Amino acid sequence: MILPGATLGVLGGGQLGAMFAMAAKRMGYRVEAISDVADCPAAHQCHRVHVGAYDDAEWLAQIARGLDVVTFEFENIPVAATRALERVVPVRPAPEVLFTTQNRTREKAFLVANGFDCVPHRVVGSGLELRAAVAALGLPSVLKTAAFGYDGKGQQLLQQGADTGAIDAAWETLGPQELLLESWVDFEVEISVVAARGWNGETAVFEPSRNVHRHHILDMASTPAELPAGILATARTTTAAILEALGVVGVACVEFFVTRDGRVLVNEIAPRPHNSGHLTIDACETSQFEQQVRAICGLPLGSVRQILPAAMANLLGDCWHNGTPDWPAALAVPGVSLLLYGKNDPRAGRKMGHLTACAKTVSEAIENASRARKNACRF
Repeated sequence: MILPGATLGVLGGGQLGAMFAMAAKRMGYRVEAISDVADCPAAHQCHRVHVGAYDDAEWLAQIARGLDVVTFEFENIPVAATRALERVVPVRPAPEVLFTTQNRTREKAFLVANGFDCVPHRVVGSGLELRAAVAALGLPSVLKTAAFGYDGKGQQLLQQGADTGAIDAAWETLGPQELLLESWVDFEVEISVVAARGWNGETAVFEPSRNVHRHHILDMASTPAELPAGILATARTTTAAILEALGVVGVACVEFFVTRDGRVLVNEIAPRPHNSGHLTIDACETSQFEQQVRAICGLPLGSVRQILPAAMANLLGDCWHNGTPDWPAALAVPGVSLLLYGKNDPRAGRKMGHLTACAKTVSEAIENASRARKNACRF
């Protein structure tokens, strides 16, 4: 066990690292971030920020000597960085978890090999292979880069009826690199499940959240998800099984499509806390970030019991379009709390913070979160 008073390292300086640090400091840990950017959200919450290049193995090893364990807060970092750290200090989740999940091709291969239901797909390495994949899967379908894609980046929809020219143009836009073509899923709803797994195999699974996206970015997450019990049970069981198969020690999130005929298909795996799990900070006995601390430190996992129904609304840079948002108007809505990430540049589409509403019913929570954001952003 790594007990309070120890120093925890977090690879990455974003808002997930900042919220991890907030939870860890509350429990008595010292937290140091490792980032390639000095002015980052984690800098506002960590005791120290080490700024340098993720490919500098000697620099990473030197930092690691002052840490008791390292975790990471986003997956678009070189696996080599986690391996360099692991030579000196435990890294949780392990580098191999990052290696599998940061690449869509490897992630899909893992899912198929372990018998998890996922979206039909084909790996594409050339324009000719893309044409063959379209012929096999049909249209519409979605073409994605194998690596470095999130919030809709690195994706292109091939519409029903797309001709050879449109298919070749899609390859020219996203290639030449390894791509993945996925069948279009006529889903009823998207859900995600955050779970923690300890070093001893203990697993704690949060309730699934219902997610609504806008322009490929999560707009609102709410729980209870208000879906049939069988669907929710399948999502929870599958998530726990995926964490076990990957050997995760830490927190991970599995995103699912629920189809109109009741199938639950794995979409993506995030090997760290997730945007949709932010509502656990205010709505659950243990937040996803405290679970991350507990799991990587070998402590017993906390209760995932949800105290009240809740909804979380993202605050994007667009909310600053008419000036500083009206925070008093947002916080005047009953049961609403605000968390800003400390980012200075409110660009359109950039996640700047979130509002969480807790209420007696999930519909009331959704309504209050929506109203609070509308009040703040003057939409």
